[in-house]
Amino acid sequence: MRGWFRLTVGLLAVVLGALWTVLGLGYVEGSVLSDERSWVYVGVALILIGLAGLWWGMRARRR
Repeated sequence: MRGWFRLTVGLLAVVLGALWTVLGLGYVEGSVLSDERSWVYVGVALILIGLAGLWWGMRARRR
């Protein structure tokens, strides 16, 4: 089970970051986050952190 936790957290971060990015760009209406540009930057940063977590989890699983 090496790396499963890192992979799960990384995937969750990527999905949540993508959601925040889409909300921040205004593609989805009806939220407090809609059309707020600051959430685009937070979302992209979270996607990058999630991708690093996925990479780190894959490295742990290969060993």
